[in-house]
Amino acid sequence: MTFSWRTLIIGLLLVALVAVCRVAYFYHDKYAVADSLATERQQTIDDMQTRQRDVAALDEKYTKELADAKATIDQLHDDVSTGKRRLQLNATCAKQSASTSGAASMDDAASARLTESAQRDYFILRERIEVAGKQIAGLQQYIVEQCLK
Repeated sequence: MTFSWRTLIIGLLLVALVAVCRVAYFYHDKYAVADSLATERQQTIDDMQTRQRDVAALDEKYTKELADAKATIDQLHDDVSTGKRRLQLNATCAKQSASTSGAASMDDAASARLTESAQRDYFILRERIEVAGKQIAGLQQYIVEQCLK
């Protein structure tokens, strides 16, 4: 048996090749995991951006509806204030006391009208009802579109 340098070099090259292959396989697995994680994170970011756009559109829609409702209420208030429109009441007019003797007539009845504070309270209440209604509708749509996905 003779010692062959050629066999030794081939053996060392084979050992080095096996070692390089094992290192490459190890880092390939690490790369695959990192790539998968990066893809998952990008999908999460894309989903969050889409949801943010949807929520912004939803907010814009209900903010506009709320502004329109407030404008309608303000217009009604202005119309009532100027006499262009009247608030209708389901009221019974109390008779004024008769100062003279004689039969009571429609002229004896007081005109049905809200007091200034009641009229102001009416518009405040109407505005609050609109605000609450729009907020509830917006939250319900948010829950359906965003939370239940």
